[in-house]
Amino acid sequence: MAKTFKGRVIVAGNVSGESLVTGYGNSFNTLASYFKGIAAKSDICHDQNNPALYGKNLGGKVLCLPTTIGSTTGGMFLQAAVDLGISPVAMLYAEHIDPVSAAGIVMADIWDNNQIITIDQLGKEFLEYVKNGQMIEISMTGDVTVHDAK
Repeated sequence: MAKTFKGRVIVAGNVSGESLVTGYGNSFNTLASYFKGIAAKSDICHDQNNPALYGKNLGGKVLCLPTTIGSTTGGMFLQAAVDLGISPVAMLYAEHIDPVSAAGIVMADIWDNNQIITIDQLGKEFLEYVKNGQMIEISMTGDVTVHDAK
């Protein structure tokens, strides 16, 4: 079985991958998550304040999150993660994307010709439904299909 959610497309693309989830109360801090990893070219999340992601590999995953937080350098760290090949393949936001993260994601798409497929406004139900390790398919139109674990 599968369930499909519809969101707003920030960076379009067709991609599928394995989910990595951080729930409400654990927003993704772009600076804390990538600061140490950028220098080491490591895709491991370094944000000790996010127990759902700390120590896990972010690279190649479909990151499912409520929203992002961080300083004004957050967008730069997302763009650098894409450039280094250590970023998620997609970021799926239950809420609105913040402008700083959106800027980094769009810069990576334009400057590096690499993408983090990004959809926001998927809703609270999306984040309650999705679990770590599920296969997710994302379409150009903003449809996000979460496949139940086998």
